[in-house]
This record gives sequence, C-alpha cells and structure tokens, in this order.
Amino acid sequence: MNQNTLSTDFLYKRLKLEVFLRMSRNVARVFDEYLVVCARAGDRAALGRLVKYWQPKLLAHAYRLTGDVEIAKDVAQDGWADILKGLPGLKESTVFPAWAYRIVTRRAVDRIRRAQRKRRTEAAFAAEPSLSDRTSEKMEIAVDRTPITCAIAELSTSQRVVIALFYLEELSVTEISVALEVPAGTVKTRLMHARRKLRAYLEGEDHGRT
Repeated sequence: MNQNTLSTDFLYKRLKLEVFLRMSRNVARVFDEYLVVCARAGDRAALGRLVKYWQPKLLAHAYRLTGDVEIAKDVAQDGWADILKGLPGLKESTVFPAWAYRIVTRRAVDRIRRAQRKRRTEAAFAAEPSLSDRTSEKMEIAVDRTPITCAIAELSTSQRVVIALFYLEELSVTEISVALEVPAGTVKTRLMHARRKLRAYLEGEDHGRT
C-alpha cells in the first residue's frame, strides 16, 4: 500500500469520525429539547432525567465562576429553583442550555457580590486573611494534571468559563453570549486571548521536555 493510499484511508476514517461525533452531538441536543418539552408539559420522569443530565454541567459552571465547591453547590441549587420555576414559561426548548447557564451565572454573580460585601464589612474590624487566587485551579487539576488541564488552570476565570462552554459544552458564541450576558464580541475576544495563552503555555511545555 503506497503513501497516497494510506493518506486517503486516514482522511476517510477521520471524516467518518467527525461525522459520527457531529451526529452524536445533534442527537444529544434533540434529546435535550425533547426532555424540555416533556418536562414543560408536566412529565415528572422527563424532568428527573433533565435534572440528572444537567446537574453536573451547571454545577461545573458554578464552580468555574466561584472557585469553591460548597458555594458552587449552593449556586447550582438556587439556579435549579429558578429553572424549575421558569421552565413552564420557556417558549423555545432550543434555548434551554443558554437560558439555564444564564440563570446559574446570575446566581453566581449575586453570591460573589454578597461575599465581597461581607468581606468588606469584616475588614473594618480585622485584617482579612489572604486568599489564594488559584483555589479553583488547584481543585480542577487535582485529579487530572494533563498539560491541557494545567494550561486551562492558568487562564483567568472569564477566559476559563468561555473555553469550557465553547469546547466542553459545545455552545455557540451566541449561546455563550446569552449565558454570560455579555456581547458576542466580548465572547470572541475572550476566546481569542484564551487560545493564545493556551498555545503559548503548551508550546512552552513542549520546549521544556526537549
């Protein structure tokens, strides 16, 4: 078998894999929409499956924003209360991902603001102990210390969140814009800077091994 045949065979297999992955993502989205429609109609089993599937995603999102596991759990729980309350009024099932992420984002922002006000009040009576700026990163890489995971840990919170939503949750720029309540241009800028930092970090890792 010559080189051209090998190259063609490799490209064909890669194309098949990409098509399969794209179809799998589409099927997952359609199933999501089906669960949302059924849950809105009062199907408790569908609602249970929707919560079971989305709980880890929303909890991870809350954690990326807050950097604290316990606070993230509270934020996700409060977010679910809002989601369940607003779900019957959600007109388009296709917008559920961005809508759910936006709710959790708002809850996280509220929680962070309350924590900041509390710290300012306490600081009036005593010096506030220094907090590590890298708490979340340390927790995120505790299990998986692959180069890409460590590289993501070096990003700012805003960049880490858009990278996760775009690549891990596969939201579009428009959906991320809705979820984070920022302009689409801001999402693109954060993605651009995050990619540059990731590339620089990973290239530095490669040079360090040689």
